[in-house]
Amino acid sequence: MTEEHIFDWFASVSGHLRNISDQYDQQMRGLEQQRRSLQGQQRKQIDDIKRIREQLCQNLSGGNENSLNELTDSVSVWLAQDRKRKEDARQCYIDQAARGKLHLPPALSLDPWPPTLLDERWLALDIAFTLQSPWYSRDDRIFHVLDNPLRKDRVFGVPFMAAASWKGMLRWSCRMHAGLSDHLAKGKSFEQWRDPDWIIHLFGNPKGEQDDFLQGALVFYPTWFDKIGFEVINPHDRERRAGTQPIVYEVVPAETQARLRLLYAPSPDMKNPIEPWMSSLIESIESLLTRYGISAKRTAGWGTAQITQWTVHKYGQSQPVTAQSISDLKQQLRLQ
Repeated sequence: MTEEHIFDWFASVSGHLRNISDQYDQQMRGLEQQRRSLQGQQRKQIDDIKRIREQLCQNLSGGNENSLNELTDSVSVWLAQDRKRKEDARQCYIDQAARGKLHLPPALSLDPWPPTLLDERWLALDIAFTLQSPWYSRDDRIFHVLDNPLRKDRVFGVPFMAAASWKGMLRWSCRMHAGLSDHLAKGKSFEQWRDPDWIIHLFGNPKGEQDDFLQGALVFYPTWFDKIGFEVINPHDRERRAGTQPIVYEVVPAETQARLRLLYAPSPDMKNPIEPWMSSLIESIESLLTRYGISAKRTAGWGTAQITQWTVHKYGQSQPVTAQSISDLKQQLRLQ
């Protein structure tokens, strides 16, 4: 590969930002000097500062206000280089992230629903819920504007909860429903716990078990969120009883609506019928969402939700079963 074909992304972004940041710093210093000398034109100076800051945010995002990716990269490089007025650049990210709704491109059909039901035993469950407290899951992206970024899709910048996260949390809720809490309260260890057959049927064997391995009949879908907000936690010094250093968390705010979607798709050799576990599953879903929470920092009360509607698609039925409560859903599905 010849030297002219080598592209250094960081060097390219760094050079572009150097021009933007130097120009911005020069403009702001000029306005600040004017503001100190022209006391009678305070309002005009404030308007000029606001206009220049808005132009900065447009320059950092490349003119595309619908995507956070380019803005995230630009501001991250700015902070990594510790350039002047870095808090203004960080504020650009916060303002744009909290500005409006985020969506996956509908034309790509990345979230198709309902799935095709290929067998009479298959079911598709759709649980609509509204967050009652902020939802947070830390992004694994190291190079970021914030110390506590929200997990997002790498391409579209949309917050999401992964299917694997749903599986782990719901398995735990089902275990609590099956008596894990009482098991631990008796002084027994978690290693002594054995999942009942209905949990193994739905989720498969625990990770690491090789003998008689089962895949599990539930298929999980990711949950996408369309809003971003920010929460500030201010730890207090125990002796002075005063705040130390505020910590900013990027979150999905309360009142955001979302959906949990599951597909029950047992293989032909699975003989377990629906009735023994369906009631336990929906009760475990309700406990997970409304009581335990689905977010990191659940002990602080984050990630709780209110279920607004249950929808069950059944094989061979043109219209799904819908209900606003568990009791109504059980009655329609003829569960005990």
